[in-house]
Amino acid sequence: MNNSNSSGAGTGRKAGAALAFESVADILERELQPLIEDWLRRVKQEPDLTRIPLSYEERTRHLPHLLHDVISRLRLEEGTKAPISQAAAQHGDLRHKQGYTVAMAVEESRLLQVSIFTMLHKNENRLEFSSLLADIVTIADEVDAQLKEQMLRFMAADAAEKANRK
Repeated sequence: MNNSNSSGAGTGRKAGAALAFESVADILERELQPLIEDWLRRVKQEPDLTRIPLSYEERTRHLPHLLHDVISRLRLEEGTKAPISQAAAQHGDLRHKQGYTVAMAVEESRLLQVSIFTMLHKNENRLEFSSLLADIVTIADEVDAQLKEQMLRFMAADAAEKANRK
């Protein structure tokens, strides 16, 4: 029973540990609410972000959708092209209407990545390490792709606003 596959050899896990290993997607899905709370705690520590007063709902309603897009992307078969996040586009429109700047949206996105990676670190004893680095690359790519979509919509809304003023 204690062969090299179950001992955790080479992974830093103790031999005989009876933990069930989970995929990164499964951990993010299971820890969705604590992840959102961690992100919000980080946001509240940033004066640039909190200068725009928003309710809990206004500040966080986009996160489950964005995180579900990340989770879905992690579960895609390798080589499959990921769809553009509609949630990210809507979030870009919303933050523009709320008075955010581009820098503020970028900071929120950065904090989301920090929160995701912190959550994974907290659950490292449950992670399937064989795909961890590839999953981290996927997460960073998806969050950055979401940010790009947010910025495209943000800039389009900004351009439309300027055109209406003329």
